Amino acid sequence: MSCWMPGCPALSMCRGLAALPISGLERAKDLKTRLGILLHKPELGHGIGTSGKLQLGSRWRDSSREVLEWRESFDQLLKSKSGVTAFHTFLKTEFSEENLDFWLACEDFKKTRSKTKLASKANRIFEEFVQSEAPREVNIDHETREITRKNLSGATSTCFNEAQAKTRTLMEKDSYPRFLKSASYQDMTKQVTSRGISKRSHT
Repeated sequence: MSCWMPGCPALSMCRGLAALPISGLERAKDLKTRLGILLHKPELGHGIGTSGKLQLGSRWRDSSREVLEWRESFDQLLKSKSGVTAFHTFLKTEFSEENLDFWLACEDFKKTRSKTKLASKANRIFEEFVQSEAPREVNIDHETREITRKNLSGATSTCFNEAQAKTRTLMEKDSYPRFLKSASYQDMTKQVTSRGISKRSHT
């Protein structure tokens, strides 16, 4: 959007952005992208309403037992496609979805059979999630980062194992308990429970 008129808000905003340091501008763009993900099109069969709560789609209503199983263990949550989707939506509200995306990328990476593809995929994953200042850098310690970097020289299906395990532990100990206490998950369990009571009352 451009404007030649003096005092135009769009022109002022553009000048303000231009005055930002490059790193600040990149952060602003990144924040805009993240907010866009949250506020616009629903994806993966879910959406966030005006209250910021996860809306339980019809596909999830058919898997009532699964929803209740997610609280049994983090493994149960990760085994469920709907569970992963719901958890990913929650992580977006905390701006930490890169942890789950990295874990999923590692799971997909382990299934790669071609050595050529293995090497190229390993480099892409490392550049996106692991290296220092990566676009979607995961929270791992320097030692794990360096071990992973060395593993790339002879990429195998296990080269991300340590980094993936650290990220998984972080999600299990930190994000997962908050997900279970979140309004989103509480709403889902209430819907499931009330649906079960309604069914029993009609039989």
